[in-house]
Amino acid sequence: MTTFADRAAPTSTPPAAAPAASADYIALDEQWSTHNYHPLPVVIAGGEGATVTDVEGATYLDFLSGYSALNFGHRHPDLVAAATEQLERVTLTSRAFHHDRFGLFCRELAELTGTEMVLPMNSGAEAVESAIKVARKWAHRVQGVPDGQARIVVASDNFHGRTTTIVSFSTDDDARADFGPFTPGFDVVPYGDAEALAGAITEQTAAVLVEPVQGEAGVVVPPAGYLAEARRLCDEAGALLIADEIQSGLCRTGTVFALEHEGVHADLYTLGKALGGGIVPVSAVVGRGDVVGVLQPGEHGSTFGGNPLACAVGRAVVRLLSTGEFAERAATLGERLHTRLSGLVGHGVSAVRGRGLWAGVDIASGGPTGRQASTALRERGVLCKETHGSTLRIAPPLVITETELDRGIDAIEAVVTG
Repeated sequence: MTTFADRAAPTSTPPAAAPAASADYIALDEQWSTHNYHPLPVVIAGGEGATVTDVEGATYLDFLSGYSALNFGHRHPDLVAAATEQLERVTLTSRAFHHDRFGLFCRELAELTGTEMVLPMNSGAEAVESAIKVARKWAHRVQGVPDGQARIVVASDNFHGRTTTIVSFSTDDDARADFGPFTPGFDVVPYGDAEALAGAITEQTAAVLVEPVQGEAGVVVPPAGYLAEARRLCDEAGALLIADEIQSGLCRTGTVFALEHEGVHADLYTLGKALGGGIVPVSAVVGRGDVVGVLQPGEHGSTFGGNPLACAVGRAVVRLLSTGEFAERAATLGERLHTRLSGLVGHGVSAVRGRGLWAGVDIASGGPTGRQASTALRERGVLCKETHGSTLRIAPPLVITETELDRGIDAIEAVVTG
């Protein structure tokens, strides 16, 4: 067997020329990186607010916001300042030691969200995995469900991440195919179907895990009353309600949590994306102290979870959200977004869904595919991305101006009606 050491030493060759254009950078990506994404052919080199610039100097409106990770736009000055100040002090200690940003971040995030305890992690998928572990242990220790028999009810067309456990309960063939064997313990019911949800909950149900708005599925809002019924069913069964607010939370829909639109509170929430301000990965499980508190030393952890840099940026994010400005912007501009997009129904668009500054736009039959529409929008200076073939997912930064928002919607109108 040939080993790395057996390979011949590379011959001396002149250094490769530095990339000069978008095509050169894209060729590098295609040659050297795994093809697990299919990005649009644009190479971003800079960004500020709701605008990005490519390597040739062309500017674009960002109508995707890193799937809500860039709620505050690119390089928000308060977030950059917080990161810069912390970079000059200390960036990582691991949780083997205390540091002077950790407790403050946890307290301030709990106060913002009206919760009692915070479990910081890094990625959104880690937050979901953590919530699953917490729910299972809580079911075993508190509900009396035998160890290894706790079940979690989830919704079809969900998207909670791409780890092996999470794709175990995905209904997306692209997410699941060839990745088995899968983790057991999950019951899938149709999203928005309260009757099916009621039928799936048993004495072994530890939790119901649900997105208050399904992002990857096309910004799908459940029927009115569904989330309140999910809360009632969980209370009746003694199960936990876990809300995945990684995309919908932190004011994207006009409230801190999307659940607030239905007057519902979860036992646990998973947060991510916007919590790191588009600067560093920050996620967390927040919720009831008696539930999150089932974890004891050695049972769960993360080397980078709650690191000083992440906490410094997270605290700056919480300060921005605490003013109420971004919730108000999402609500006000979101109303404008949905009014204008809804006016396209019957004119190249078959349906519009969403809340706040977040919308799924279904392109009518006979029109361009979602990919074709995204490409045409790029040519008009607007960046967004398709999902599920014929749906455009619209999520501009919450810092976008009314003029910028209208310019983006004008481009969408031109593409779908052209």
